[in-house]
Amino acid sequence: MKDTALVLSRFNSIILARVFGHSDILELAHHATVPVINALSDLHHPLQTLADLMALDEHFGDLKGKTISWVGDGNNVLHDLMLGGSKLGMNIRIATPAGYEPDADIFKKTQDLAKQNGCTPVFTTTDASVCVDGADVVVTDTWVSMGQEEEYAKRVKEFEGYQVNSQLMGKANPGAVFLHCLPRHPEEVSDEVFYSKQSLILPEAENRMWTVMAVMAAQLGKVE
Repeated sequence: MKDTALVLSRFNSIILARVFGHSDILELAHHATVPVINALSDLHHPLQTLADLMALDEHFGDLKGKTISWVGDGNNVLHDLMLGGSKLGMNIRIATPAGYEPDADIFKKTQDLAKQNGCTPVFTTTDASVCVDGADVVVTDTWVSMGQEEEYAKRVKEFEGYQVNSQLMGKANPGAVFLHCLPRHPEEVSDEVFYSKQSLILPEAENRMWTVMAVMAAQLGKVE
């Protein structure tokens, strides 16, 4: 990894790395002589959170006091959405099956951020219906991430009842919106919700381009 980091640093002004283990990002950043941007690791997906929050800001304006309800796996996408949302004063509610909870250290950091920014304490449950009660934003993601393909059948069974459909969205606040980072699978969200006016998936997807460009520009000193 050290050799790769040093060589890539000579080829590029920035290294945008999409990896499996988060330790690879840390090692790249340690050895590289240019900025390293985490495009995805098994622990974090910060660029996705920037796109998500931008879509929500475009839709709602001020996000302080809004409630995000996550329904699904306690994965990398959730980790950064927890951190980013709580930094902006958003309340975080999480529903995962038992054994699929978010990382304990990231959960603690989120609880600390929630307290600092006047949010309600982070709420957790295994009941998706309870989780979306009072939600302004309902979010889900794939139940089977990269490297977990052999667990597909097991995970689909254990996530039964976690599909975001019209019935579930009906328990959220009036005007609630839906997010999914894509690609999606039908067991995660129904077509009725995915293609509805509540769905912000298209601006969310578009914002991946704008937010990555902004991060790169900032790292190159192009943003004051």
